[in-house]
Amino acid sequence: MDNHAALRANVGLLGQLLGDTIKDHHGQSFLDKIETIRQLAKSARQGNDDDQQQLLDTLKHLSDDELLPVARAFSQFLNLANVAEQFHTISRQTQHEAGAGPLSQVFERLKTAEINEDSIKAAVAELDIELVLTAHPTEVTRRTFIHKHVQLNDCLAALELDLPEPEKAELLERVEQLITQAWHSNEIRAQRPTPVDEAKWGFAVIENSLWPALPRFMRQLDEQLHTQLGIRLPLDAAPVRFASWMGGDRDGNPFVTAKVTREVLLLGRWMASSLFLNDIQELVSELSMSQANDELAQQTEHHDEPYRVILRQLREDLRETLMFLNAKVQGQSTDARDLITTTEQLRQPLELCYRSLQDCGLGKIADGLLLDVIRKVACFGIHLLKLDIRQDGERHTQALAEISRYLGLGDYADWSEADKQAFLLNELNSRRPLLPRQWQPGAETREVLDTCQVIAEHPQDAFGIYTISMAGAPSDVLAVQLLLKECGVNFPMPVAPLFETLDDLNNGADVIEQLYKLPWYRGYLQGRQYVMIGYSDSAKDAGMMAAGWAQYSAMEKLVAISDREQIKLTLFHGRGGSLGRGGGPARQAILAQPPGSTLGGLRVTEQGEMIRFKFGLPKVAIDSLALYASAVLEANLLPPPEPEPQWRELMDTIADVSCAHYRSLIRDEPDFVPYFRAATPEQELVKLPLGSRPAKRRPGGVESLRAIPWIFAWTQNRLMLPAWLGAHKGLEQVIADGQESALMAMNKQWPFFRARLDMLEMVFLKADSNLAAYYDSLLVPTELKPLGKRLRDELQTSMKLILQLKEEAELLSNEPWIKESIKLRNPYTDPLNVLQAELLKRSRQHEEDDISPALDQALMVTIAGIAAGMRNTG
Repeated sequence: MDNHAALRANVGLLGQLLGDTIKDHHGQSFLDKIETIRQLAKSARQGNDDDQQQLLDTLKHLSDDELLPVARAFSQFLNLANVAEQFHTISRQTQHEAGAGPLSQVFERLKTAEINEDSIKAAVAELDIELVLTAHPTEVTRRTFIHKHVQLNDCLAALELDLPEPEKAELLERVEQLITQAWHSNEIRAQRPTPVDEAKWGFAVIENSLWPALPRFMRQLDEQLHTQLGIRLPLDAAPVRFASWMGGDRDGNPFVTAKVTREVLLLGRWMASSLFLNDIQELVSELSMSQANDELAQQTEHHDEPYRVILRQLREDLRETLMFLNAKVQGQSTDARDLITTTEQLRQPLELCYRSLQDCGLGKIADGLLLDVIRKVACFGIHLLKLDIRQDGERHTQALAEISRYLGLGDYADWSEADKQAFLLNELNSRRPLLPRQWQPGAETREVLDTCQVIAEHPQDAFGIYTISMAGAPSDVLAVQLLLKECGVNFPMPVAPLFETLDDLNNGADVIEQLYKLPWYRGYLQGRQYVMIGYSDSAKDAGMMAAGWAQYSAMEKLVAISDREQIKLTLFHGRGGSLGRGGGPARQAILAQPPGSTLGGLRVTEQGEMIRFKFGLPKVAIDSLALYASAVLEANLLPPPEPEPQWRELMDTIADVSCAHYRSLIRDEPDFVPYFRAATPEQELVKLPLGSRPAKRRPGGVESLRAIPWIFAWTQNRLMLPAWLGAHKGLEQVIADGQESALMAMNKQWPFFRARLDMLEMVFLKADSNLAAYYDSLLVPTELKPLGKRLRDELQTSMKLILQLKEEAELLSNEPWIKESIKLRNPYTDPLNVLQAELLKRSRQHEEDDISPALDQALMVTIAGIAAGMRNTG
């Protein structure tokens, strides 16, 4: 059976069982209608115009009672297709056909390139990848469904085995039960999650998937090192670690307060204690050996089960700590003590046992579960995840302005950059406090100071970094450092400016260079600078082509300055799942960065539904971790080429022309905002209880809209506009200048440029101008329709241009797997699009109070279903 046939067989099986469930609940005639719609959609995709018209007529004439179950049928099918596809990446058959994993492949590439062993050993020793879990959810799938999908995955894995018929029948019955449970559950949350709910969701991903996956990934890496280089990973190696924004990201989210941050930190410790307690309990039962080295024998007074003595004590300390944290979480008083307060307290007894077993020739035992637990300690520690803090730079300015006005110094916000820096540095060097004792700040300033006080209450290793969004000047960074100092933070918390508009990206290197020149700042840094690169807002500001080039250029300059100043630079990539927000295959994205940009480590956000796709199952998580590690090793040891001077000039032209065109539409076209609001479900998205964060930073038009709903809305109507608009104009200009052959060379030889074209190709395969036109026909007022036609024409022109540059007859001809995946979904996503347009029309014809709950629910289901069909929504 070929690779795709196995996937199609599983999709068919799950679809058939969903059909049986629908028939049991709604009858055969309703199931026949669903199947007719599916067949019409499939035929319409193949170019049959009569069937296309029949599909539209069928969906248009559904009764109000039929709307919701039809929407649910297609939406649930797409979720099941995603389950089958996720399983397919880790199925025995696929793994067998794919052969070697990413780690062995990268070591082969290094060997072929004749990279010397010492360089490889050094690169592995310096491997430093931090994956930052963020909520922002465009994660529309409820946790209850995610749990069912995990169980379905387990069933599919078992069905691959050669089982006796009764066992197979039992498994199929379980699959049917899970699908039936899902059909009779509500897909859409009743309430928007709170920031604490989001953090709990992140902890659940750790518990169910990353906790078992991490040590298995480490074993794979260790085995490759041993096989290829004859070395082992050190005991305390943590090449991959995890941080989180859930409960710490307050930028534009009024619901993330100091109280929430404190609670999430507590829950993280509670979860870590609970997970470690389970592991230590297992070790107590396993390590029954009596042989011990002198160090352990003396410490346990020559007990006949020395390992158990040490581990039982650790278990009791963890139990009491857990009781203490449990009471604290529930707001109760307790006599229990907080005994395990540092990661070192876990590490020392475990390493003592490990050394003793190795000394006694019991290495096989030492390298079993004990080694796995030691590695989890190194990676997760007692806080489980390091919590990042993120806040808008404007909030710090306002806080300092309020303080300076109270002290009679004038208004900090009105000062020049030079005056701000002079004031901040003076205060940072001063020993007297800045904050007056009797002063009562306003609510917003109080919240900023309270957050800094929460940081002061906790140890340094509870936190990742403090990120300042919309940072544009050195004073933005110094302001945070001063506020932290004034609130009693006694460790140098890393502070990272986030450069996320086109101007900020272009000026970012100057900002960092100015900071490096300040002696106080150099002392604070301790040799390491973090800088966050924003993908979403820069693409929303300038279009994907101009933003991509600005990101690349900013990284290149930052790497050069930090290298010159001998400061270790860690670039933090704020990528989303969707292509309009810097998403796309991780390996390709890493290898498309400037040479040297991962030498100081890689830090990257993993967002919303992408967390589930990449880390939702242990086997998938192992593959994802191996993919990241191998890509960073490759980027550091086999860096991509520097772009030719001519390529840089061409990219400047492409960026300038594409940005001008993009902005002429988004900002200067008076019909654009009304068209956007009419042609997409942007206004209806606010009803969908996705994440805890509001869709807008402030009231206003497109500029006030967050990057996520901006992308999400265009993904829904299949125009996918933010991911391609403007790019073709830049490319056309270069071709008109007679440089087409240079573009062909850039595509073949420069990973950065090739990644841009590949991303466009993937977007175009998901885009559909016929469906976008259908939305227009039902929803857009006559006077705005010419703009829609113009945009769809641009989409078609862009598609042809990309095929021409890539010398391909059809999109993604060299990526059969992605192509098959999209092809498989279309007959289910297309009817949801048609249905959504019809529902939007009906909903907008009613007054707000007059919309039936079933119609509203059906609309929400189509939004969730299309999100599942498109896979990366925001």
